[in-house]
Amino acid sequence: MSYIARMLLAALGCVFLAACATTSAAPLADAAPGQRAWVAACEGRDGWDEPGPPFHIHGSTYYVGTCGIAALLVASPDGHTLIDSGTHDGALLVYANIRALGFKPHDVKTILMSHEHFDHIGGIARLQNLTGATIVASAPAVQVLVSGRPAADDPQAASGHPPFPPATGRIEVLTDQRRAELRKRGFIALTTPGHTPGALSWTWPACEGGRCKQIVYADSLNPISAEGYRFSDRPALVAAFREGIAKVADWPCDILLAPHPAAAALRERLSGAAPLIYTGGCRAYAARASARLDARLASEAGGG
Repeated sequence: MSYIARMLLAALGCVFLAACATTSAAPLADAAPGQRAWVAACEGRDGWDEPGPPFHIHGSTYYVGTCGIAALLVASPDGHTLIDSGTHDGALLVYANIRALGFKPHDVKTILMSHEHFDHIGGIARLQNLTGATIVASAPAVQVLVSGRPAADDPQAASGHPPFPPATGRIEVLTDQRRAELRKRGFIALTTPGHTPGALSWTWPACEGGRCKQIVYADSLNPISAEGYRFSDRPALVAAFREGIAKVADWPCDILLAPHPAAAALRERLSGAAPLIYTGGCRAYAARASARLDARLASEAGGG
């Protein structure tokens, strides 16, 4: 799909997504204090379950995660969308942050996810129970959600990831029809496997005061694995990995976010050391991911 076509899709999503309204759905009017509070609270702290205050990003998009693990809330009068849950314990912090913003957790109708590791979805069952929301995930990720354990073909499967409570509520597979329904609400799913088999990245428009920005929540895109795993023995996975990285690099991108805030230099960008809105952010993120994958394959070729 061409860049222009992608821009048109993003604009079309703005018609349907409440986040593109000139008046934000937010109870909080001033974003800057919340951003500064998060930077101060998380200074020198990036633990997965270390609490940080929620803050406004742009339009109706909010950060509700912890110091070390992202979770995002996209508010809409038709029902809010949550992306990622954090760990099982961290989910309670996410829940508290949603409430602290003035939103009602039961208004969260959909939970999306990045990749199927316990640090990002270990609390998804807990949040589903607390909100009653429907989870939407890729087919490979669904199997992990219902088992609470990493898939056998996950590069980190043998690294000892702890199990987490399986989701028992409504889960929908991200079929073509479901993708189309989400697109009408402004959300576009980018299939980006590699870090895990079922990894997804997400993009949506967010507007306020007549300024529309395209947000990209790019998955980790990091070739980390358990001891003895070789990406070079799985050419199909490597090809899909590269294709996903290219999608992130090529997509319209004004505000880059990532499952690990530090991976997107979020603290530096919120503190003013780097711009929060930067159209080259996704290209730079993808370039680093590509370099890591190249280095990993070179290491394997050299016997590393």
